[in-house]
Amino acid sequence: MHPFRSSAISLALSRFTLVGTALLILALGVTSAMAQSIDSAYTSINLDECQTVPPSAFGDTSEDSAYWACVGYNNSLVLVSEGDLRMFVSYGDSAINETAWHQTLPAFNELNDTLEWRLKKVDGNWVPFATIVRYFTDAGDGSEKGEILVVTRLEPGNTCHVAYVDAKLTPDANVVARQFADQFAPTFNCVVDEIHTVPS
Repeated sequence: MHPFRSSAISLALSRFTLVGTALLILALGVTSAMAQSIDSAYTSINLDECQTVPPSAFGDTSEDSAYWACVGYNNSLVLVSEGDLRMFVSYGDSAINETAWHQTLPAFNELNDTLEWRLKKVDGNWVPFATIVRYFTDAGDGSEKGEILVVTRLEPGNTCHVAYVDAKLTPDANVVARQFADQFAPTFNCVVDEIHTVPS
């Protein structure tokens, strides 16, 4: 259904040491002033609570696809699709035109039902600039399922994956994912920048 965007993520990721994580956290740490201007909010992407959209609305004639329109932060659109046992998520009124609409993980996967929004203060209002969502992956060979936190930049015309954090191999994975969102998402260029992976 969707062409896969090439990425550096591998199904077999190396172990990430505690020392490496500590150095990474120090390198990506934000100042207390920045922390005060950045916060998180959470919405649900429970597909049972989202509106089902017929594949024909997207010109999709396949029989193994599904689409959902979910409500995101501040009543924004979160568009979810499933095809070939993989999930795709994009955002905003032009969600189907964003790079994120064609991005997923190589392994079979499904989404967690909680979506974290990273917000920054702009003129007194909280504005989302990135999301973090957990993907549960399945290699299809009976091996243990994986968990990857996907960081996505939010900007009309420039919405795409920024980082993949292996939640099973990375201590304090949620903290690390937020740091990557805060450090890299605001300036990430979907056309030329490579997706960050942790462990690298």
